[in-house]
Amino acid sequence: MFLYFLFINLCLFTINFADDPNRLPTKCEVCKLLAQELTENFQEHNSPSVIETSYSLDDKQPKRTKYSDSETRLIETLENVCERFLQYNIHAERPGSLRYARGRSQTMETLWNLRNKGVKVVLDVPDTMWDAPSAEITQLKKYCEEMVEEQEENIEQWYFDKKVRNEISLEKYLCEDRVLKNRDSSCLREIYTPSNEETTHTQSKGDTGKADL
Repeated sequence: MFLYFLFINLCLFTINFADDPNRLPTKCEVCKLLAQELTENFQEHNSPSVIETSYSLDDKQPKRTKYSDSETRLIETLENVCERFLQYNIHAERPGSLRYARGRSQTMETLWNLRNKGVKVVLDVPDTMWDAPSAEITQLKKYCEEMVEEQEENIEQWYFDKKVRNEISLEKYLCEDRVLKNRDSSCLREIYTPSNEETTHTQSKGDTGKADL
């Protein structure tokens, strides 16, 4: 049993942390992740169907518009986007903004594998809470909600200008050109590349270019 605990300690202390595991997200990181989640959400909800919108004073029939261009789609996306961050975990072995990602970190994956093999792993919290959102993730969600409220008009302008939407990524339009103008925007250039040690492949997200949203 002593060897098991020794092995666990070695696993925990030999991880090469690329970042302070308790560091809160920066404005650059929040904007980058928000833009990525919005873009992904828009792509997931890109139905070609036509929906009816409200009547105008001069019309006898309801207006019809594509769902993909509708205000309904935008509202639904903005209402739910920050909740998506509760699916994230801290991957402290990764640098900068890449530390925020879905899936278990290398540390937690190691601990779960040991537990599943029957090794007694003792942490400060019960194993039922190991995958619960950390304080840093909860703060990320809060910062996201604040940024959505502050930048709602800019997001709307990008969304309703279909030409701009198809030619300029939201990350560039919102983060690089507005939120982070004259600020540090280096996190926008950080792209995730899986290491040989990582067992779970996470597809990196980057500039969506001219994707039709």
